[in-house]
Amino acid sequence: MSTHRKTHFPHPDAALFEAAGLAWLGGVDGGARVAEVLSARAGLLELEQIDDGHATPEAARVFGAALARTHAAGAPAYGFVPGTTPLFMGRLELPAPDPAPVTWGEFYATERVLPYLRRAVEQGRIHGSDERTIEAVVTRLLDGDLEHEQPALVHGAARLHGDLWNGNVLWAPEGAVLIDPTAHGGHAETDLAMLALFGAPYLEEILTGYDETSALAPGWQHRVDLHQLNPLLVHTVLFGGSYAAAAVAAAFPYT
Repeated sequence: MSTHRKTHFPHPDAALFEAAGLAWLGGVDGGARVAEVLSARAGLLELEQIDDGHATPEAARVFGAALARTHAAGAPAYGFVPGTTPLFMGRLELPAPDPAPVTWGEFYATERVLPYLRRAVEQGRIHGSDERTIEAVVTRLLDGDLEHEQPALVHGAARLHGDLWNGNVLWAPEGAVLIDPTAHGGHAETDLAMLALFGAPYLEEILTGYDETSALAPGWQHRVDLHQLNPLLVHTVLFGGSYAAAAVAAAFPYT
């Protein structure tokens, strides 16, 4: 088996976190395929080399159904992180919350929105009325105003890839293969919103395959921006530029 060696990590322990996440995601019968971990130690991850293929409508629909089964496998709690090392998201270490949040809104507000909003404010990239707009969404999340159902097969927290932009979905000849997760327990719509953020190929087919397997909750189309708020804030912290304005625009409908 050909090997892909990965050595670039924000922290050496992030290699162990990634390996644990791949094992957790890959342990679902009928779930999405992930790259096999051949070996892992601090600062070094060796994965199977994925052969080049290309996306097709049929492969996208199959992937959507498999992703639904991965999500349905669940997680012990919102914010759960597999393995023993902290989650690293956007170069910021995010250990699993203790105690675990009771609701998704509490988790998303305190663990995925506020840490990056604070960092963006410190950097001077978000301020004034824009800061208050996102803070208003945080308040509504904490108050429970923005709670919503998971897809039909998910009970409690979903088993998420956590960074499911199109660059982390490789299209092998046999179908989609997932790499580079920030795996954790969360809301299934977060992974789907991330696929939409940077334009996954045949996204409609992915969503169709998903919905046929685990029906999406009513109104999911109107919550895409809400679930994109976290990755947009991460990108604001990492890259600045237009991402700050995009994060504020994503937050505005939910104030």
